[in-house]
Amino acid sequence: MVIRKANPDDANALCRIYNHYVVHTAVTFETDPVSEAEMGQRILEVQNENLPYFVLEVEGRVVGYYYVHKWKNRCAYSSTKEVTVYLDKEYVGKGLGSLLYEHMLQQIDPEQTHVLIAGICIPNDGSVRLHEKFGFVQVSTMKEVGRKFDEWRDVGHWMLTLGKTI
Repeated sequence: MVIRKANPDDANALCRIYNHYVVHTAVTFETDPVSEAEMGQRILEVQNENLPYFVLEVEGRVVGYYYVHKWKNRCAYSSTKEVTVYLDKEYVGKGLGSLLYEHMLQQIDPEQTHVLIAGICIPNDGSVRLHEKFGFVQVSTMKEVGRKFDEWRDVGHWMLTLGKTI
């Protein structure tokens, strides 16, 4: 098992993982599959902000990834980041999400990042358990803010406070 920095060449594998959730679940509110070109651009956008974007390989195959990105674009939010983790559907429930979170938390400088936020379409017991395992606490529920598969969807926000900012 290897966790390494993502690069645009990983776009195909990330699309394979992510587009499953786009097409078959309400985990993401995107409704159209993401192209390899778009995914490659997303990787670069995160990395150009000097934020972590990593992939998890098992036996040479990318089976998961995470990235950290800006929560909002306003300056006062600069120390607040949003976290995103996805696993290949065949690797869910095997402890790999925890492995990615452990790695992610080591990559974050608490002097630069004060708060991490995770937005979760609820219900999603697995994601909630993962975030709460690492100390995230639910701070909001926004009712019926998205519509996917002809149903209104709620989003909860979980937050983890890390440390002091500069």
